[in-house]
Amino acid sequence: VQLQAYGGGLVQPGGSLRLSCAASGSRRSFDDMAWYRQAPGKQRELVASITRGGQTNYEDSVKGRFTISRDNARNQLFLRMRLLKPEDTAVYYCNAVRVVLALVENYWGQGTLVTVSS
Repeated sequence: VQLQAYGGGLVQPGGSLRLSCAASGSRRSFDDMAWYRQAPGKQRELVASITRGGQTNYEDSVKGRFTISRDNARNQLFLRMRLLKPEDTAVYYCNAVRVVLALVENYWGQGTLVTVSS
């Protein structure tokens, strides 16, 4: 299974971006999916997560600005980012987890860089 994240880029403060993550190599869907980010010199942190049933959770600093969603049929994950701030600058990683025959499978995408700067 491979996760491919894309959609990052350079955006001005207050702007918007939409990140996408596509899974390939398996038609079996995932249980939990999430976006993480890692800024220079900082640890990777959870940005937002979504369960198979659509329940979402957000890190406090992105609540009201970011929206996570998924397409279970296509095994795709999305992150809509609005009102971006310079402190949102980071490499964003998609993550997907599923339990198969009692074994936990945990997959990571390669990351896509988001730079918020004027």
